[in-house]
Amino acid sequence: MRTAAGEKRARLRDLGFDIGLLPTGKWNAITDVAGVSVGHCTVIRGKGELRPGHGPVRSGVTAIIQHDRPPWWTRVKAAIELLNGSGEIAGRVFVDEMGEMDSPILLTSSFNVPRVADATLSYMMAQVPELGRVAGYAHPVVAECSDMMLSDMQGRHIGEAEVWAALEGAATGPVAEGCVGGGTGLTCYQFKSGIGTASRVVEIGGDGASGGGGGRGNLYTVGVLVQANHGVRSQLRVDGVPVGLAITDNLPSWVKPVEGSIVMVVATDAPLSSRQVRRVTRRAALGLARTGSTAHNGSGDMLIGFSTGNLIDHRKEVHELRMLDNAMLNPLFDACAEAAEEAVINSITAATTMVGRDGNVAYAMPLDRLAEVLAAHGQRRRG
Repeated sequence: MRTAAGEKRARLRDLGFDIGLLPTGKWNAITDVAGVSVGHCTVIRGKGELRPGHGPVRSGVTAIIQHDRPPWWTRVKAAIELLNGSGEIAGRVFVDEMGEMDSPILLTSSFNVPRVADATLSYMMAQVPELGRVAGYAHPVVAECSDMMLSDMQGRHIGEAEVWAALEGAATGPVAEGCVGGGTGLTCYQFKSGIGTASRVVEIGGDGASGGGGGRGNLYTVGVLVQANHGVRSQLRVDGVPVGLAITDNLPSWVKPVEGSIVMVVATDAPLSSRQVRRVTRRAALGLARTGSTAHNGSGDMLIGFSTGNLIDHRKEVHELRMLDNAMLNPLFDACAEAAEEAVINSITAATTMVGRDGNVAYAMPLDRLAEVLAAHGQRRRG
């Protein structure tokens, strides 16, 4: 059974099913972390037979901007982790060495990484004319997934115009999901997928101590945004339910499964050191595992994390930093795993069926059947 034309798509919570125990932020998105904004540029052009370098195109770029302070001058504590490294992240060396990030994060398709990094540098120089003269260097962070089964990846169709559109269009509030931006031409667990996001809010300190929720503590938000392009159908689990074993049709039209990747971006407003950011970011891999992934050999499972709890003004010589005690981190670990799990599922439920190059088709998950499978396994709808 294939999804009907024009079927309305939805996030998992729109279907009445909740993942985890923690409350979400207002938008249930990475933008619930104050100051974080997200922008997409989606390129869907042409149809028919693949003509390398010419199309068809089912691709794009997604930009995550960490704060609303002056660009480059203001850095965030950051970390990059790999679960499996069959992929690429430009800008990683600087983050690993300094524990900071001085550039927006861009997500795109595999062969576009150098072009997107170059375009981001152009954008940053336009914003900060001192770059490359008196202000030193900038280190664009660009991560990728392959969209080769639906798009002309050899054409490298994402350049300066598309990157600038994503950066200049970045906004707070609700985040578009599914077949948008860097997620345009992707599949996940052999369903059409793309961009997904979710968030969690935790209380730390006060009567709540390390997450008990007793009141008078500090509230912190963890948001996750994913570009999902991994997994085979039999692996898929939704809130512990083996959905991939129950919905075995609607497979992509290409015969052999293609190992893909996932990029997971973790943001929080909790005041953390770069080491603590790394510790929290790692927990996104646990949320990914809950959806069924085991990070196959050909998959690039890449995790990028940052905290806005310490904004570093690069023009100052001395910085006063705040950080939670390590014993207080457990709620952030829980929040990261829950938000990551839900973000992956949202990347699937929000996506629509897409026809790409050479008539290749990736089918959307049938949401009515998803709800039936979850209900049959005892998952109760909210309300």
